[in-house]
Amino acid sequence: MKTNYIMIDMENVVPDNLELLDQDWVKVFLFVGKNQTKLPISMVKAVQQLGPRAQYVEMSGTGHNTLDFHIAFYVGRIAATDKDAYFHIISNDTGFDPLIAHLKQEHVFADRVAKIEEIPALIQLRIVSKPFPEKISFVKKRMLKPNAPRPRTRKTLASHIAAMFLKALSDADISNIIDGLFKDGCLREKGKRIVYSDESP
Repeated sequence: MKTNYIMIDMENVVPDNLELLDQDWVKVFLFVGKNQTKLPISMVKAVQQLGPRAQYVEMSGTGHNTLDFHIAFYVGRIAATDKDAYFHIISNDTGFDPLIAHLKQEHVFADRVAKIEEIPALIQLRIVSKPFPEKISFVKKRMLKPNAPRPRTRKTLASHIAAMFLKALSDADISNIIDGLFKDGCLREKGKRIVYSDESP
């Protein structure tokens, strides 16, 4: 499981649902402006529950985009040593989007979301507890996206689906999802090769 680094822009958002980040594979950085002298007590308590996996980063100065530059620095420093890191910038500031695009060009996993619950890995975890029709719909939607990976054998497909659900499903559950995808018409087999519904016969 990749380590997911959560970079929270405290000048732009007041995060809630911090309890969702209480995962072994998550590390949290809360970037606080120099003039932010008061934080909600409920949020501080939630951060304390994360223990050493969470830390505050206080700005040493003020100025336009000061906090943004700090986040960019921390992402770059961590990315240099953790090649499998996944970065999530929690902010409404679209100014981060060019940075995200550049990181992706450099093969660094990164995204920007406005809320903690929108982090892709957390969405995947929530889907684990959903009924099978919702799991199948989730897999189908992801696999039929443009440029999405398309495994061509049952074995590689099973591994791919396991990764989608962060390896939280049993082999039997994965087999049932694959059967559901075939029954739904999303997949068919041509010999031993899997073909997808939007591909030519």
